[in-house]
Amino acid sequence: MKTCLECQDKIIGREDKKFCSDGCRNAFNNKINKDSTNFMRNINNKLRKNYRILSELNADGKSKTTRTKLLSKGFDFGFFTNILQTKTGNTYYFLYDQGYLLLENDFFMLVKKDQ
Repeated sequence: MKTCLECQDKIIGREDKKFCSDGCRNAFNNKINKDSTNFMRNINNKLRKNYRILSELNADGKSKTTRTKLLSKGFDFGFFTNILQTKTGNTYYFLYDQGYLLLENDFFMLVKKDQ
């Protein structure tokens, strides 16, 4: 007899079923996919916040902004997902598909990577 991975109740139905209900399946998957520590949760929250700020300021896919404007919205320059170094020596910092490049006088070029 097979039992539900979440509540250990008896499973009725298909041979390959793992859960007795959608509720148990959702509860089980939510437990395994939740951020395991406060440290991870805090970093993921900062990445999400930075991404939202860049998306909001860069609605057209390419724009300019200032360091002051980014900081006033709560942007944290210490958190990004990857760095792209171009052949011309420019360094772009990305949060998923939203990126920025430091220009002169604390201006930034905001870009969106093509998917």
